[in-house]
Amino acid sequence: MQPGRTAPLTVALYQPDIPQNTGTILRMCACLGLAAAIIEPAGFLASDKHFRRAGMDYLAHVEIARYPHRAAFEAWRRANGRRLVLLMTKARLAYTAFSFLPGDILLCGRESAGVPAKVHTAADARLVIPLKPPMRSLNVAVAAALVAGEATRQLGGSL
Repeated sequence: MQPGRTAPLTVALYQPDIPQNTGTILRMCACLGLAAAIIEPAGFLASDKHFRRAGMDYLAHVEIARYPHRAAFEAWRRANGRRLVLLMTKARLAYTAFSFLPGDILLCGRESAGVPAKVHTAADARLVIPLKPPMRSLNVAVAAALVAGEATRQLGGSL
């Protein structure tokens, strides 16, 4: 299934390695009416009990596309003219200062390693959630929820 046919935004996960976070993000997508994409390989199976527990029965209500590798995801994204908005800890632009557009893809990196340099280069925008020093980062599911909430608000908040 290709994401975003009816959803205003897509939350994409780059090689996620913690099943509970992925399940939580997919549950959030279902609740907000957002599409989801998983760029493989993931560090767990879709049958993982932690993934299923975090996603609960919401997983049946979210549009999820799986891509076997980054090249397949990029081919789909470019063919559909979608902006790639990378969420990262070292960006300069705060997510609240960015103007989101319908069709944007919010990309979250691996919990253990982020994304490689070629993904940084491919991104149309790089956003940060400003944190109180000396804090370094938020849980990826919390970060995805903050940014998805702001993007949804900017796009009219209607589901």
